[in-house]
Amino acid sequence: MTDTNAGQDGPHLEADTVVLDAKGLRALAHPVRVQLVGLLRKYGPSTATRLAERLGVNSGTASYHLRQLGAAGFVEEDTERGNARERWWRSVHRTTELSGRDLADREPEATLAYLQSVAAAHTLRTQQTLNELQTMPRTWHGTFDMSDWALRLTPEEAVALRRELRAVVARYRRDAPDTAASSPEGAERVTVITQILPEPDAPAAPSLPSGPQEAEGSPTS
Repeated sequence: MTDTNAGQDGPHLEADTVVLDAKGLRALAHPVRVQLVGLLRKYGPSTATRLAERLGVNSGTASYHLRQLGAAGFVEEDTERGNARERWWRSVHRTTELSGRDLADREPEATLAYLQSVAAAHTLRTQQTLNELQTMPRTWHGTFDMSDWALRLTPEEAVALRRELRAVVARYRRDAPDTAASSPEGAERVTVITQILPEPDAPAAPSLPSGPQEAEGSPTS
């Protein structure tokens, strides 16, 4: 999946962003549909047969899910490319936004299924990059990063952190199938995946007794 904001409090929305409602959330609560939308946004219009090959499913499965996505307004037929033998599809939007707690409260099962599908797509994207890392041009070897930091935040601070991270990403050039020609020489597609994972059951550090103490073991992060 590409260009998905699954937080409960979204940033400034672009004109081509779809904000999920209950119908849209249920339509995307399937991993194949999430991946189909992502492929159309990444590569541009395509057919069910070509999309099926990328996903490793049969064309009938891809066609079925594309029709469901079309009924929900996420994709549409590209009539300029299609003909009597082939139906071409294109994404209607560039990004998807899941925002607000009300929808998640009303549709808890669909919300969970959608978020699990997005997480699976992120995991697949990470694994693909790892598989391709050694064959990438050397200039890109130093750009890869997998990091995690343990922070202790209030809910308000976590929301502020998410907004700040999105503001940083927004300063950089967005990718779309039609922007490659106008990008600077050497520019390639880079996927940025951010995760803020609350762990409310993580124990707090115990209070230390007064007086000097000798450290035991080595610190970890």
